[in-house]
Amino acid sequence: MAEVKRVHLLISGRVQGVFFRANAKKMADLLRIKGWVKNLTTGQVELYATGPEEQLKKIIEWGHQGPPQAHVTKVDVLWDKNLGDFNSFEVI
Repeated sequence: MAEVKRVHLLISGRVQGVFFRANAKKMADLLRIKGWVKNLTTGQVELYATGPEEQLKKIIEWGHQGPPQAHVTKVDVLWDKNLGDFNSFEVI
């Protein structure tokens, strides 16, 4: 079984008001990863996810594009130690 890892994404650009979070949840559910996504007051979207590294790489790749209405200009990626604290993927 693949080792479970954790990644933190900070996504910048036109990423609010374009269904970014709803589409992130759909992608996370499809990839069977856990965590959460939320809008920040800075206009960015923050996403934490845990799962097998290959699945997390797919959500990172998706995060660079987002949904069709989004215009992503930057994605900060920070790999972190998995704390096992997520039971599902939530939109906050």
